[in-house]
Amino acid sequence: ADNEIVSSLPLQMSLYFNVYFFPFWWLSTVVILYLKYPVLSDYYKFILVTIMMLASLIEIIRLYLGYMGNLQEKVPELAGFWLLSLLLQLPIILFLLFNGGLKIQPLERAVHIVFAFFLAFQVIAAFVTLKRMVNKLATHFYLQEFHRLEEQPVPGYYSLGREERAVSMASRGP
Repeated sequence: ADNEIVSSLPLQMSLYFNVYFFPFWWLSTVVILYLKYPVLSDYYKFILVTIMMLASLIEIIRLYLGYMGNLQEKVPELAGFWLLSLLLQLPIILFLLFNGGLKIQPLERAVHIVFAFFLAFQVIAAFVTLKRMVNKLATHFYLQEFHRLEEQPVPGYYSLGREERAVSMASRGP
């Protein structure tokens, strides 16, 4: 089935809802950060501002790669989305969720939990989708190679036995 669609509808729905949830998450996190900024220690101030800038940039890139990778069935983009989700975004959200020194507020905890669920689901769904896409591409590649070999056989491959017999017959002499 050359035209089989392997993009994931659940992953796409999750990305769609994440696009609308991200501005709400960002706004609520920035407002809470602004309110609790005076009571935080200096290193947590620096860490939180850095994390907010990184998380915002990573999230925009991550969502773009997720959309392009899933809808257009592009393995590199979806793999980039999966790696950004698993290696960068998920640890950042878990840090924001479980670090006690950040003086976490209830609204903050709620939006981080929702965001963590989005990320966990997307990591699993993207892995399954990537696996299906890679299997489809590998099958397509092997079938193309098979058809190419059928159309253009390797020269001398089928006649190898005859050449060896000809050489052995010639060496016998009269």
